[in-house]
Amino acid sequence: MYIDFNHLSPNLLRNNADNRDEIVALWHNFYHDDGIISDIRSATCHFQQKNWAWLNNWQALDKTDDKALTDWLIELFNSIYAHSPMPTQLVRGVNEPEYFAPKHGSPARIEFAHGFFQSALHEISHWCIAGAKRRQLDDFGYWYCPDGRDEGSQRLFEQVEIKPQAIECLLSLAINRTFFVSQDNLNADFDASGSTFASDVFAQAYQYLQTPNRLPADARRLIWLFYHFNQPSHGVL
Repeated sequence: MYIDFNHLSPNLLRNNADNRDEIVALWHNFYHDDGIISDIRSATCHFQQKNWAWLNNWQALDKTDDKALTDWLIELFNSIYAHSPMPTQLVRGVNEPEYFAPKHGSPARIEFAHGFFQSALHEISHWCIAGAKRRQLDDFGYWYCPDGRDEGSQRLFEQVEIKPQAIECLLSLAINRTFFVSQDNLNADFDASGSTFASDVFAQAYQYLQTPNRLPADARRLIWLFYHFNQPSHGVL
């Protein structure tokens, strides 16, 4: 069953859902939430004018240029988190994605795959879900089962992926990108047509939009900032 994630988009040109007015209202309420705005101001209070000048350039970027998009994202993420209580850097990787926990005074690193913007959003989403304890462990303490999983392993994989991909969905929509789920199992040798994964991710993203306080704090912050920089009129907070 095809799931159109644009039915959760705040962009009326993308969203043709019957309840799109409700969805747009949920995004509006999220963007104007005083508690979230207070957190954003605290997280960006150290930004200098050059940080804002760079970030405010989002709308002028070529949205087909992954290098330009990831440069922007790295600047945003590292400006916030490189000097946080657990310093963390977003890094353009050349191989498969990997998270490296902080060691010997070096910051943690989120390396996303092959320099792809969507991979960066996906890895950030896993980092948001992981929380402080798992961020002390390489790859958050998880063992990755590669492509070619059997039916049972794929079912477990999808259960673990629902919340991260729901966050990735909202990050994508906030910045006016189309989102597609990833079952990451191209070499499966079983019939996956009965999977409810896409609808489960949609339902979780919708729930997060209805109750943003259920989002991890870092996800809430980044989704808000993405939405902010995608507005026609924005600036220094």
